[in-house]
Amino acid sequence: MLALAITASSLLSGCPAPAQRPSPPGSTVPSEPPAGAPPSVPPPSGAPTRRPPAPPRENRLSPATLSLVTQARALLAHGDFNGASSTLDRALRIEPNNPLLWIELGRERLVESEAHLAEGCGRKALALASGDQGAQKQAGRLLADALRAQGRNQEAQELESQPFMR
Repeated sequence: MLALAITASSLLSGCPAPAQRPSPPGSTVPSEPPAGAPPSVPPPSGAPTRRPPAPPRENRLSPATLSLVTQARALLAHGDFNGASSTLDRALRIEPNNPLLWIELGRERLVESEAHLAEGCGRKALALASGDQGAQKQAGRLLADALRAQGRNQEAQELESQPFMR
């Protein structure tokens, strides 16, 4: 009766009801998972827990960056290296972590005979392409081309022998 009176007075006064005490350690009453959560099943003892493999990632260009890449390619075809470069820079401001844009910029740098800059773009693209086999291969090709343009053929061959290049 006293508990009912305390609860009623706390509800009327706007105070929260007293918290329930947690079960003592070693209690045999199983706790329920939160609403909507799947029940957890512990792995058998001694068995390693395995995560399902992550699905392969595929980078894509957004409509805005795709439009800019298309413009940059047209400018490059007309010999406007500065226009193509600044257009790709705009695309990179929109999606700085998209390896496909770094590959485009690296290809543009190769056309301008800027092999050292193309190498940097290829390395950046390769670092960002983790999990995307297609982007990794494109970035590897760019990097190998940039290395060859610098006369570093042995390094290019070693790169092309890497598993992600097959």
